[in-house]
Amino acid sequence: MLNGFHALMIVDPEVCKPFDRDRKGLNLGEGAAFLLLESEKLAQKKKVICELSGHGNANDAHHLTAQSPDGKGVAMAMELALAESNLEAKDIHYINAHGTGSENNDLSEIRGLEKVFGSHAPAFSSTKPFTGHTLGSSGALEAVFSILSIQHQLIFPNLNFSHQMKETKLKPEKNLIRSQQINHVLSNSLGFGGNNTSLIFSKLAL
Repeated sequence: MLNGFHALMIVDPEVCKPFDRDRKGLNLGEGAAFLLLESEKLAQKKKVICELSGHGNANDAHHLTAQSPDGKGVAMAMELALAESNLEAKDIHYINAHGTGSENNDLSEIRGLEKVFGSHAPAFSSTKPFTGHTLGSSGALEAVFSILSIQHQLIFPNLNFSHQMKETKLKPEKNLIRSQQINHVLSNSLGFGGNNTSLIFSKLAL
């Protein structure tokens, strides 16, 4: 697996730096997580930690291993998730970005964020510097991060970020932020072949 990513020349020999001007690639990691998704009827009998209010999946079919540079695939996934959740872009309080630290992936995701949120995107960060890129398990792990963000009302810092990308005015959150209004968190997962998924987790109304 490591040799395969080395062949693609997207492994950073040092710590990964998602959304940084000087990013060189990803760090591989290992981990596992799962979430139990239940219907509203069944969930009434249990302690529910949050609601999956929307999801979207889109495939830009741009390249076998690269995202479309204009970000149209990830933008479509986010728009579909927003439409299903009946939320507007302004309702999202935090974005757990895919943010691998590779040149193509980060730029594509930034372009997608610009398409959906404009120049005033909500706070966003990649949590991959904490875990490494766990490949198939990364979507589940980052869903857990997203739910923890709602439960503890915090925004995770984008570790190792130092220099803003020259292609955009958007930049990730560098610091741990504790807030009192994180009701809706969007989590992106981008994969090979242009396969993009966005999930929206929402705090349950009291």
